[in-house]
Amino acid sequence: MSRTPIDITVPNLAGKRALITGASDGMGLTIAQRLAAAGAEVIMPVRNRRKGDDAVAKIRAQVPNADVSLRDLDLSSLQSVAALGETLCTEGAPIHILVNNAGVMTPPERQTTADGFELQFGTNHLGHFALVGHLLPLLRAGQARVTSQVSVAARSGRINWDDVNWENSYSGSKAYSQSKIAFGLFGLELDRRSQAHGWGITSNLSHPGIAPTNLLAARPEIGRSGDTVEVRIIRLLSARGIMLGTVATAGLPALMAATDPQATRGAFYGPSGPGHLGGGPAEQKLFSPLRSTDDAVRVWTLSERMTEIEFPVS
Repeated sequence: MSRTPIDITVPNLAGKRALITGASDGMGLTIAQRLAAAGAEVIMPVRNRRKGDDAVAKIRAQVPNADVSLRDLDLSSLQSVAALGETLCTEGAPIHILVNNAGVMTPPERQTTADGFELQFGTNHLGHFALVGHLLPLLRAGQARVTSQVSVAARSGRINWDDVNWENSYSGSKAYSQSKIAFGLFGLELDRRSQAHGWGITSNLSHPGIAPTNLLAARPEIGRSGDTVEVRIIRLLSARGIMLGTVATAGLPALMAATDPQATRGAFYGPSGPGHLGGGPAEQKLFSPLRSTDDAVRVWTLSERMTEIEFPVS
């Protein structure tokens, strides 16, 4: 089945420094390529250097003059996050665009990060929270726009406040939803605090809908030896143009949120098709679990305590 091409125009980003997590494959790679093609200097922090080198080669095959480079980052380790922050702060160049895109989804069994947090909460949310904290001076210097990638999983579920690390019982899907709800609340609270404290940062949210990315594919590093049934169905529907997006279209909401001059602070961007599962990117209403400012403050306070990172208040 043929599908009408879906795309957006990315403005000229010459002179801008952009950092995107999770850019070694999938929609993160697509976003990185589009940013490079628009003239941005693109920093790609990766956990696997071999995959990172392959990603850089793919970008330069499409954008021969791309200004793109790798750094080391494992979001499941606060020490690794701190090391990246130190490296970039030593370099001293302002960051103008930050796309918090990386994530891990539903490991078959409960796993923990290097710091003992439940893997999804620790990687998807706390790792990015810490990253923004360490990079805050550079983000302030660049008057950055920060876009945080959540998920359709954030439209339902809740934060397990009494057991955020899921030590007493474990549901991979519920823990994933929690991580994305917490992450979305953080992204919105970041914008509120930036305005209150004069940080000069704008922050918004995006989600990719549903597309055949590698989140549900075989991931031996998290104990998933083969592709899930869900990702096989997603690939089939996507290939036939039925409701869902593609890897290329899934990255467009984040790209719009991060670069469109008309994109607004504290807003939420996602696919505009039925159920917001696919289609062209557009602003949309916040998912219900993301609307509580009280929950956002609670997430922020909890995250500062768990990561031992405090943001300035003046």
